[in-house]
Amino acid sequence: MAEHSYYGTGRRKSSIARVWLKPGTGKISINDQDIAAYFRRKTLELIVRQPLELLGAVGGFDVSAHVDGGGWSGQAGAVKLGIARCLDQVEEKNRKILREAGFLTRDSRIVERKKYGRKKARKRFQFSKR
Repeated sequence: MAEHSYYGTGRRKSSIARVWLKPGTGKISINDQDIAAYFRRKTLELIVRQPLELLGAVGGFDVSAHVDGGGWSGQAGAVKLGIARCLDQVEEKNRKILREAGFLTRDSRIVERKKYGRKKARKRFQFSKR
């Protein structure tokens, strides 16, 4: 394993994460804050750590991420994809493991646009038969 940093970009909903991964002690910082301080919910922390835990690399790398846009869930998903793409560059064997777990696939679900003549994307105005 080379002693240099890896870069990956992750997107989810309207969030974009730029992630840098380098060999270290396992410290994860997002927007210059510790992961626990940035994502206050434990479930969001677990989502971000999933690729590292899958490969058993939790204490082996330091993660630095910069996230813009979206909400908490979208940002966690974007960082997760960014970390997975970085780990994919570390070793060739990681690609197969991450691909089978679905961590290298971008979640393409986005908010459906509002249509004219309706209240929301699918909700219609009240219909009166008589």
